[in-house]
This record gives sequence, C-alpha cells and structure tokens, in this order.
Amino acid sequence: MSQDSTTVPEAARKLSGRRRREIVAVLLFSGGPIFESSIPLSVFGIDRQDAGVPRYRLLVCAGEDVPLRTTGGLELTAPYGLEALSRAGTVVVPAWRSITQSPPAAALDALRRAHEEGARIVGLCTGAFVLAAAGLLDGRPATTHWMYAPTLAKRYPSVHVDPRELFVDDGDVLTSAGTAAGIDLCLHVVRTDHGADAAGALARRLVVPPRRSGGQERYLDRSLPEEIGADPLAEVVAWALEHLHEQFDVEALAARAYMSRRTFDRRFRSLTGSAPLQWLITQRVLQAQRLLETSDYSVDEVAGRCGFRSPVALRGHFRRQLGSSPAAYRAAYRARRPQGGPGDRPERHERAERPDLIEQRSGEAVPVRRGSMATAGAHGGPSGATALGHGGMSHSGMNHGGPAHGDRDSGKPDSDAYAPRLPEQSSRAPGRASLPGQRERPVG
Repeated sequence: MSQDSTTVPEAARKLSGRRRREIVAVLLFSGGPIFESSIPLSVFGIDRQDAGVPRYRLLVCAGEDVPLRTTGGLELTAPYGLEALSRAGTVVVPAWRSITQSPPAAALDALRRAHEEGARIVGLCTGAFVLAAAGLLDGRPATTHWMYAPTLAKRYPSVHVDPRELFVDDGDVLTSAGTAAGIDLCLHVVRTDHGADAAGALARRLVVPPRRSGGQERYLDRSLPEEIGADPLAEVVAWALEHLHEQFDVEALAARAYMSRRTFDRRFRSLTGSAPLQWLITQRVLQAQRLLETSDYSVDEVAGRCGFRSPVALRGHFRRQLGSSPAAYRAAYRARRPQGGPGDRPERHERAERPDLIEQRSGEAVPVRRGSMATAGAHGGPSGATALGHGGMSHSGMNHGGPAHGDRDSGKPDSDAYAPRLPEQSSRAPGRASLPGQRERPVG
C-alpha cells in the first residue's frame, strides 16, 4: 500500500522562520485537473471540528503568473502567490499539467526553499514530476500514476520509482498515485498529524475507506510505456507480451535484444521503470486475471497458458500481487457480475473456497483482503534471478513460486494485513507503527 519513512534527523524536520505546522499551502498551476486540485482543498480547507477533525489553515497559492485555467475551461483565482509558501508547514502539489513540460523555475525554487526550511512536501499523482524537477526526489522512493511511472523513472533516473504503491511516505517528502490515491495520502497526513481517530472521522465525512489495502497492481494494464515506441527494446517487449503463454526467462529476452544480461537489465529499467523479472511476472499475473475473468479454464490450465511452469507458481505470485488465490478471485469476480448478463458463463469451481474470503456488501460479493502482499520494489528486482514463470525469485523474497507460508490454494489468508511489521522487518525508528502493506525505504 505504501512505503513509510526511515528516520529523518530532527534538525531536518524543524520548521524555521514563520512556518507553522497547521498551515497547509496548495500550489496550483494552470492546466491542472480540477479533481486532483480539489482533493487537498477539501481535506485541509473545510472546518470539520464538529466531527472531531482538527482544523488546518489552508493557503491556496498560484504557482505562476498566468490565469489558472483548469478542466473544462474553468478559470480559478488563487488568493495567494508563491510568497505565501514561506508560512506553510506542509506544501501540496496536487498535479502537474503535462509530464512533457518543465515546471516554472520560480515555483521550483520556492519548493526547494520550503523543503530546506523544514516544510513537508507532498506531490499527488503527476505532482511527483514537479517534486522531481525540483530535485526533492533524488535518491528517494516515490510513486505516481502507474501510467506515468515509466516516464518518471526514465526522466529522473536517481528517483526510486515504484509504480505499484498507492502512496509513499519518505518522511518530509510524500508522493501518491492517481486520483483516488491522493485522498489516501491526504488521509495519511491527517493520521500522522492527529491520529487514527481524526483520520477515521474525516474518512467517514468523505465517505471513503480510512485505509485501502493493496496497491496499483490491480489497475495496471499491458500497454507499453508511452515513450517506448522508438526504443530498440520495443520489439522485445512487444514480443514478450505476445508470447506470455510460452516459458522463457530474462536471459532469453536479453539474447533476443542482442545484449548481455547486465546491459539488458539496465536498459530495461531505464525504459519501463521496473526490473525485467518483476515486470514479466506482473504481466503473467495480469494475463491470468483476464483468463480467470473470461474463460472456464481450470487454474492449472490458466497457469500453463500464462507461462508459469506450475500452478503453485501462479498461486504464489497471484496471491502476492492481488491478495487472494486464483480460484477465490474468479469466484468473487463472477459473484459481482449481474446474473444472465452478457458473457456470463456457468460458474466452475476448481475446489471449495473458504467462505470468509467473500464478504457480502449491499448484495455484492467482494474478496476480503486479509493476506499481506510481499512485493519487491520496482527497482529492486534481482539482476541474477533468471527463472521466469516458475517463481525463481529467492533473492527478492519470493518462495520459489510457492505460496507464502505453505498456502495451497485453499483460500486461506496469509496473515493479517493489519498486523504491524515485525521489528526485524523494519528499519524505522522504534515506536512508529506500520500501516497495512507498508514497506521501508531502501537503506543506502
């Protein structure tokens, strides 16, 4: 779900000058989408003290001296300019108008100064591009909308981009994925500042979950990154997507690209923003999702048609990425479909599933997310692991494709997703609780 920060020296977090922790500045630019822009305005700009939500003081700031036109041609007038950022303890950049354009230099300078003076800097969705342009993400973990993550990784190679996270908290710099994930991150900020009760009260007022489990994996598609078209590796990537039903490994892809394994890994990371091994496993799991949704193939048959060498490998990777077994996913998907709708097929169960994996909500069956999702970082895939499709990921914590903790597609949850991370799994300062699915910032 999110990455949490490692220990940040107190001196780096101490606010200087006129800055106040309760003041939140939202930096708007012309061309920004109105939905993303409205999220921090709603979270931090409305007095909800009657509901038990502590009040923030909001400063809406124009990031440039031009009319602020947003979605649908609406024109906004911000009451403050960049000078107001000098008073804020938190600065939020909701979204940037175009990932191909450079943000205004004056705004970047103001963000750098705010960060140097101890302000917390938050980038929602493509706002991460503004933070990266200011150099605030160098050497740090970050995320953005999965569709733009490869571009962010390629343009700013010193940023550790993970396209699977809903948000990443690195202490004094935070980033989120797309639109709804901006709400998740803003709630996380409130939770960090004022505790779970305040965040829960705000979530109820917004009619959203106080915390969402999982990440962006379920929303990824198999589209090629937008900048891949002219790259020599495009043909290799396209070939891999067309031959997911075959068993091949990273060595085979490197040979097809006429590169050494090391060179291929480096080029692939710069192009797609993830390690080739992790990328290919993700694509195989996505293909398995499609077959489970649209076909009557058994789980064993799905595994073979997605290039996994065994059903055990499919179940292990599927559970890690989506939080349930393949059979439970199919049962939940079909339970959500209208009876007699187009494309309905008779339900065929591979085996009986545990009923506690399905929860009825308003007549709709959905999977209950209780299993923890142990995923490797997009930039953390092992360069030495070459076995694709059978789970040969011992260096990244994968259990050789086998289900975690001995799970055998029984539908049994791995572990409580809401349990705090064990001390040996955490590099954070003592006494700081983990959120569901959080992972640490890489040390070094």
